[in-house]
Amino acid sequence: MRVLLRRCWGPGLVRCATGVRSTPQWPALAGLGVSSGGEEGLGARAREKPPWRVLFFGTDRFAREALRALHAARDNKEEELIEKLEVVTVPSPSPRGLPVKRYAVRSQLPVYEWPDVGPGDYDVGVVASFGRLLSEALILKFPYGILNVHPSCLPRWRGPAPIIHTVLHGDKVTGVTIMQIRPKRFDVGPILKQETVPVPPKSTAKELEALLSRLGASMLISVLKNLPESLNSGRQQPAEGVTYAPKISAGKSCIKWEEQTSEQIFRLYRAIGNIIPLQTLWMDNTVKLLDLVEVNSSILADPKLTGQAVIPGSLMYHKQSQILLVSCKDGWIGVRSVMLKKTLTATDFYNGYLHPWYQTNSQAQPSQCRFQTLRLPAKKQQKKKIVAMQQCIK
Repeated sequence: MRVLLRRCWGPGLVRCATGVRSTPQWPALAGLGVSSGGEEGLGARAREKPPWRVLFFGTDRFAREALRALHAARDNKEEELIEKLEVVTVPSPSPRGLPVKRYAVRSQLPVYEWPDVGPGDYDVGVVASFGRLLSEALILKFPYGILNVHPSCLPRWRGPAPIIHTVLHGDKVTGVTIMQIRPKRFDVGPILKQETVPVPPKSTAKELEALLSRLGASMLISVLKNLPESLNSGRQQPAEGVTYAPKISAGKSCIKWEEQTSEQIFRLYRAIGNIIPLQTLWMDNTVKLLDLVEVNSSILADPKLTGQAVIPGSLMYHKQSQILLVSCKDGWIGVRSVMLKKTLTATDFYNGYLHPWYQTNSQAQPSQCRFQTLRLPAKKQQKKKIVAMQQCIK
């Protein structure tokens, strides 16, 4: 049976071992309506229309929204779209478990921990933010293959952190792609449905994730309502415009004051600030920058900021707005709170650290008191490898 399926890979009329037959784009669909003996399996189990039996693979908040939509569809007895819904997730370092597992347990859905995928028969698999490569053998267990809900307009931002990279690179437009999983590589399969949306100005990755998760859930239900037709009309991803969205390492959070513009620093903050705070070095101490704000034009007009050349990383406390001003490659950013040994407001940091330093070192140059780029050891960066927003467990 599997030999037949592999030879039937591809759309249109395909010459198979048993002659010429019309074969849908995903090879597992070749089993529909075909039962000429041979081993028991896909052909015998396949359904031509809903309700579908679905196995869901996911981990984080983005995936939870898709699972929620599938669960609601299963409970909607009038529409009869989903008959069975079970869940696969991955082990979590948190005793609470990942968002998908928490939702599944609360909703009394059967849950399996990868690599256990359960003993049941299913029509189609659905993946969202799962972060594991699925084998060809596993994919071929599903008559309709496995669908992936991916939060970008593929082929842009293939990989585990598309939302973070969308914000980090200042994209104006993003979207969601429903595609078919292919073995051995992430995010390369045919596109079944794709919708674009504008990226709201100054949105964080967390905010964008919420928007795209709702869109993706709606699109998934739409595809499942017309699953055979969607599979047959899928299109290959274009070869042009491919970009990659790798996981973000802890080293990415270290601000390079001499190299990064204020716009780049704010994009970085909006992209990863809720996962790991931006970091810098002050007097051989690591300082985490917790709350960054843009500096308004009236503050920037202050002669103290414009009247002399300033070394990137230089610090100034602005009493009226109660923020720390930090110079970067092309201007200034504002910081409302930091973490040194504990969380401090900008005023606390000035009163407890900056002001006493200036009093003690009255003859020193202000540049001696500046923020500098923190350089993490390679091993520490590797240890703190961060799974992007799609794997965040908060």
